[in-house]
Amino acid sequence: MTGIFEEGDVNIGAVLNIHTDKKYPSMLFNQKPGPTICQNIRLDIFLQLQSLRYTVKEINDDPRILPNITLGFQFHDSCRVIQKELEGTLWILSGQSKAIPNFKCQNKERLAAIIGHSTSTSSILMAHILGLSRHPQISHVSTSYLLSDRTKFPSFLRTVPSDVFQSQGLAQLVLHFGWTWVGLIAEDNDYGFHGIRILQQNILKFGICVEFIVYIQNSRPDYNIPHIIETVKKSTAKVVIVYSTDAGLLILFDELIKQNVTGKTWVASEAWSTSLNLLNERYWKILLGTVGFAFHSDYSEGFRKFVDEIKLFKGSVDPWDNTFLEDNVGCAFKEFQNFSFQGELPTKACALEDRVENFRVGLSIVTKPRSMYSMYCAVKVIAQALHDLSTCKKGNGPFINRSCSELWNFRPWQMLHYMKKVRVNLSNGNELFFNDNGDPPPVYDIVNWQQDQDGAVRQVKVGSYKRTSVDEHALIINTSTLQWSSGSPVVPVSICSEKCPSGSKTASIKGEPSCCFQCTPCSHGEFSNKTNSAECSKCLWNEWPSQEKDRCLPKHIDYLKFEEPLGITLTCTSVTSSFVPLAILWLFIHYKATPIVRANNFNISCLLLICLSLCFLCSLAFIGYPQRQKCLLRQVAFGMVFALCVSCILAKTIMVMIAFRATKPNSYFSKFASPHVSYKVISLGTFLQSLICTFWLLFFPPYPQYNNNVTPEILILECNEGSMVAFLCTLGYLTLLATFSFLVAFLVRQLPDSFNEAQFITFSMLAFLSVWLTFIASHLSISTKYTVALEIFAILSSTWAMLGCMFVPKCYIILLHPKINSKKYLIKRFGNRK
Repeated sequence: MTGIFEEGDVNIGAVLNIHTDKKYPSMLFNQKPGPTICQNIRLDIFLQLQSLRYTVKEINDDPRILPNITLGFQFHDSCRVIQKELEGTLWILSGQSKAIPNFKCQNKERLAAIIGHSTSTSSILMAHILGLSRHPQISHVSTSYLLSDRTKFPSFLRTVPSDVFQSQGLAQLVLHFGWTWVGLIAEDNDYGFHGIRILQQNILKFGICVEFIVYIQNSRPDYNIPHIIETVKKSTAKVVIVYSTDAGLLILFDELIKQNVTGKTWVASEAWSTSLNLLNERYWKILLGTVGFAFHSDYSEGFRKFVDEIKLFKGSVDPWDNTFLEDNVGCAFKEFQNFSFQGELPTKACALEDRVENFRVGLSIVTKPRSMYSMYCAVKVIAQALHDLSTCKKGNGPFINRSCSELWNFRPWQMLHYMKKVRVNLSNGNELFFNDNGDPPPVYDIVNWQQDQDGAVRQVKVGSYKRTSVDEHALIINTSTLQWSSGSPVVPVSICSEKCPSGSKTASIKGEPSCCFQCTPCSHGEFSNKTNSAECSKCLWNEWPSQEKDRCLPKHIDYLKFEEPLGITLTCTSVTSSFVPLAILWLFIHYKATPIVRANNFNISCLLLICLSLCFLCSLAFIGYPQRQKCLLRQVAFGMVFALCVSCILAKTIMVMIAFRATKPNSYFSKFASPHVSYKVISLGTFLQSLICTFWLLFFPPYPQYNNNVTPEILILECNEGSMVAFLCTLGYLTLLATFSFLVAFLVRQLPDSFNEAQFITFSMLAFLSVWLTFIASHLSISTKYTVALEIFAILSSTWAMLGCMFVPKCYIILLHPKINSKKYLIKRFGNRK
């Protein structure tokens, strides 16, 4: 006998690897290889066998399911040897103690389905064999996504989710804790290789980087394990995700303990997240704080009581129980011969009357045996499918001609049909069923390895991960209940580079993954308001980054204000200067009868003085907030007032020239020696400027605008002239008038007259032209609030030039040399000339 066989009307097969280790017997080259020696029975797999027994007994005792039908089972231990797994599968199919390929010893089909295997690689081999004859296979632990392929494995089902879902969940878990720099370790088999590959694809989608990927080669532990240890020691990643069975990790963690490699947070796949072997006290130092996925479990009260009370009494006659005791207690029963395996027996003898207290201590840590629950569900599925098959009513069946199958003579493909369609109501209210790929509704528990008050480490459920809809998954974690290896409630940090603060952006490092970067400050005018920003953003046109470049602030609006020192200075200068022409006007009116006033065209001089006062005051329109009305009027007022001033000067100059030309006999100019000519000149000069300004205001009116091209962090509030051509035409026209006045005055500067003011007009126009030509050149090259101040300066300077050159000499004579300003002095002067 090579396994356990409990007879029933219908049987369930099961192939598991109860033993974790194996030993090949030594032999010579001329000897036939002996049987493999299996060692170290795994507690969790042994409990799965007990769960199989319990569930079969529960079903047999339940009159509501399979009444009057006894359910039996056949069990075979593959001992983690692929040949024994194949042998066990064929043994169950043949129905004999010896494996006979393609041969069945029973007259009638009595095998309902086979449960297995404990690893995905073995399940794949079994599925290839069973799929040929469509024998139903259901696994309670195999999670490889390859097994979801219906074309390759048409008769495979499972009560645990596919690794695809688990890999998505592990990626979500890593993202949830903010880990962006991780290492990956996988067992070098179908489960580890494909699981870690899918996991890598998922975490890369979230921008998480992988520092290393290494595989545990169980065939070469002496070479492979030291390489993995060295990789882990050199790694800067604080989080390592391990996709492996617990049996494949024992040697690795033993070596980690030996070399005192600590400070890592381990993320476990379901194959070892609730391992009892790794829950040994010697591993607590490195595995405390481990977080991982585990199969969802929920138990009926009877099943929970079975788990809590399971124990072996002194009178046990089950050889498998005795085998388990010998392995776990460390003593041998001399009356018992290991019936299945030629193992190495302990040297210490056990008395049958001894109670096995050490075994009870071992069972006390099994608080949530999840694989036992998966086994429980697998047996329930088979039993429910058999029940559905047995209760089929003729004429209403699912097969050809709506036929049914007989329980005592069903075919494997008929049983497979019922298993695919089965729906089992579980004790927790959930319903177990299979999709088109043979996968159940995906649900995982999230467990955390925590230390309790007694100092022992427990695997505690802290959350769940399940599918809420076709494309939506829900990750729920009670963060407050988590424990980490450091003892701190703060989540461990696993990043390649420190987070870039606000005000900076990440810059990739050549040859390094995207998670390894350096921080560079945001460029001028840009900001970032979050950490690890890939790019900096530009502020709005009216905003500018703060000094830390983590936010945008409203730009400072700048213009020439009345209250600032420059504005106060220019305002006071303009207002004060405007009183000077008025004072001179009062002086001219007071000395109206004197020769110097009469000789310089009193009426035009008075008009000119008033205009000069207005020229000083028009500069005030350029100071203060640039409102729309102010923008419309200030340049027009300036152009019109100055055109009137220069026209008055031109008229005075022309009249001087006409006056001296008209004194000659039969002169052509005598008919123009009328005061009306000067008024016409003034009117014409002013009218032409008014035409330019009217055209300007109608078609290209000035308007206020914000200028951010000068100083990026400051908005210059200014008046846009609307049309630079119109503005230059206004200035150009003034320049033309001033140039003509300058030329006429220059031509008559030598005419004999005691009060000839042509020379003063020449100087005033020369100064006027110099100021405004300089202003035009400066205005075209800069554009700030100081451009406005420069224009005000030009207005004041040119006005003072005209006032100073034309009226200051006259005031000097009137006030300080009154003798010169007399009729007696003029008669005497002209008399001497004669």
